[in-house]
Amino acid sequence: MIPVGGLGTRLLPATRSQPKEMLPVVDKPVVQYVVEELVRAGITRVLFVTGRRKRAIEDHFDADPELDTGPLIDPRTGLQILYTRQAHPAGLGDAIRYAEGFGDERGVVVALGDAMIETPASSGSGIVPRLIETFSQSADVAAAFAVATVADEAVSRYGIAVGEPGDAPFAVERLVEKPDPSDVSSRTAIMGRYVLGPEVFAALREVDRDASGEVQLTSALERVVESGRRVIAVPLAPGERRHDVGSVQSYCEVFLQYALTDPRIGPALRARAAELIGDERR
Repeated sequence: MIPVGGLGTRLLPATRSQPKEMLPVVDKPVVQYVVEELVRAGITRVLFVTGRRKRAIEDHFDADPELDTGPLIDPRTGLQILYTRQAHPAGLGDAIRYAEGFGDERGVVVALGDAMIETPASSGSGIVPRLIETFSQSADVAAAFAVATVADEAVSRYGIAVGEPGDAPFAVERLVEKPDPSDVSSRTAIMGRYVLGPEVFAALREVDRDASGEVQLTSALERVVESGRRVIAVPLAPGERRHDVGSVQSYCEVFLQYALTDPRIGPALRARAAELIGDERR
């Protein structure tokens, strides 16, 4: 399930008429990187939870005989893409509620549509297969999600997991949504990839909206932890990195990285960048 119903206000005016998930990184929109990641993980059904002004996502994944480019995703993957619409942008937890019946009482993989996970070849199959394996290894695991350590100044932008972090998966003791860095000692942030079981969806039905009018997924996960069910945090592997395109600076950073390392255009761009930097220093 890929939630893409957010308004993208931090990227205005670019997102006045197009979803932030459709902003290009080199020659592909952000959301295509997310779908390709899920396909590599063996996912064969994807549900987009969209909202107003998000029709471009549906159009992008449709066949386009006028362009005669062939299928966007190799049909041999068997990928089926479904869509539903979030009535109002009321937070990630509310968007995920729309996928309650999608998993048929099994776990549902959730991948945020504005977050790309860079996975070097040396890191293996990627974070999603490791989350699925962690979720499936024991009947008492209600959810698993990806985490990584963030700097102090970034803590207030993430859901924070409290536990005993290390290089291996660990049980979550508590979750806090976008806390002030002084309020928590943990710097372990959720990285936008989850596997959620039926207990999480049951908790989402009971969670009230917060002061901003949003339903927070972290609140539902906290309820699950308090009920005695296990929620497991799975660290990103060395070399794996989340790229968030939710702000102008973060979007520019990921575009630069992918463009400068692209084998087709990277060498020429690096040479041009060196010229520009040299001009600024003179």
